Amino acid sequence: MVRKTPEGMKEWFGLFPSETFSDGTCHLIAGMGNSGVFETKDGLVVFDIPIRQFAERVFRDIRSRTIKPVKYFIFSHGHFDHAFGYAPFLQEIKEKGWKKPEVIAHENCIKRFEKYKMLDKYHNWLNKQQFASVAGKLQPTLVHSQENLDPTIILRGNEASYFFTLGDIEFEIYHDKGETDDSIWLWVPEKRTICAGDLFVSSFPNVGNPYKVQRYPKDWAIAMEKMMEKDPEFLIPGHGPLIQGRKKVLDALSITAEAMHFVHDEVVKRLNEGKWFEQIYHEMLDIFPEKFKNHEMLRPMYGCYQFAIHASYRLYHGWYNTGNPTDLFPAKSADIAKELLTLNTKEGYLNHANQLFKQGKFQMALHMIDIIILGTENKEDSLLLEALILKNEILKEKIKEEPSFIAANIMDNYRIAIKKQIKNLKKNIKI
Repeated sequence: MVRKTPEGMKEWFGLFPSETFSDGTCHLIAGMGNSGVFETKDGLVVFDIPIRQFAERVFRDIRSRTIKPVKYFIFSHGHFDHAFGYAPFLQEIKEKGWKKPEVIAHENCIKRFEKYKMLDKYHNWLNKQQFASVAGKLQPTLVHSQENLDPTIILRGNEASYFFTLGDIEFEIYHDKGETDDSIWLWVPEKRTICAGDLFVSSFPNVGNPYKVQRYPKDWAIAMEKMMEKDPEFLIPGHGPLIQGRKKVLDALSITAEAMHFVHDEVVKRLNEGKWFEQIYHEMLDIFPEKFKNHEMLRPMYGCYQFAIHASYRLYHGWYNTGNPTDLFPAKSADIAKELLTLNTKEGYLNHANQLFKQGKFQMALHMIDIIILGTENKEDSLLLEALILKNEILKEKIKEEPSFIAANIMDNYRIAIKKQIKNLKKNIKI
């Protein structure tokens, strides 16, 4: 059975009440990806629209609060859960004969949409992996990349910004890299409100995602410091409930910025000391400050510190990350495992793995088991079956203690695959 969504992640997925705040004209609309809605006398500004599966729900939620026409859509970035749930709005515009709204995004958002069209099948597969524990609640095809709402106002360059006024309310948009290279955030001075998109997500930032392209921890920290300079009273995160109160907002932004500076700067320090990734990674695990570990805004529910180490390292280093020439042109893992099996029996590796498992040394036990799994050519081997069963049990224990939604899904995806192998093996060897 696929792992259940952790309690903290339920809020991340929008399973909390929407909220109206400030003077009753500002709304956080909860969906898988929040929408920030601002009412003016001349119409609405909508910051982010949800993944298409949540589109009708979000549309109805907005329309239960205001019937004013949408004048601007703003995409914080082009991820599927922030820019694709537009269909109900377009249908309404068509039915009522309204003018189409302006759509504001960074130029890299357009490039992102093109990438999604090129890699549509890959991204659908990838997102099913990352969101395996909730995919059953969504439609079989998680994403549709061949259709998107094209931006009409485009921010260009690394120092991009755009200001506009609607109904006597000023809106300020800024571009900063963070989770993506197309990130923009919104400041509404009169409402003392920031819409952060995924530059803030009520979790340890999703930097270093194992499935995704490069993210930018240093730029991310700087973006949050720029937000702090606005002295906001309300913060609409990309995911999670509204953060309100000047002190709480500034604390959330400052602790997250500090954590991003820390992980980036400590990796850079060790690169300058001539250290390779393995040494950097394990040294970094040992020095992670307690104030970050225990802060409610840095819970490793989605992103996590370990992933951030990878992201910071990848910013400045290539794929050769061990310093060992053996790894330049590596042999196949299965061939290495077969050679190791000539030095010890499968029984020997399996017994040792069992002992490690009993001692709570789960990771090392997995390394031992993989020698058997990868090195066994006879796919009807009873010891291979025992190894797969043990690996399944170890992964179940690791999942229980793994706070990161993404990491837990990676392990669960593998468990689903090997459970099928176990079933087939039992049938073939008549157990």
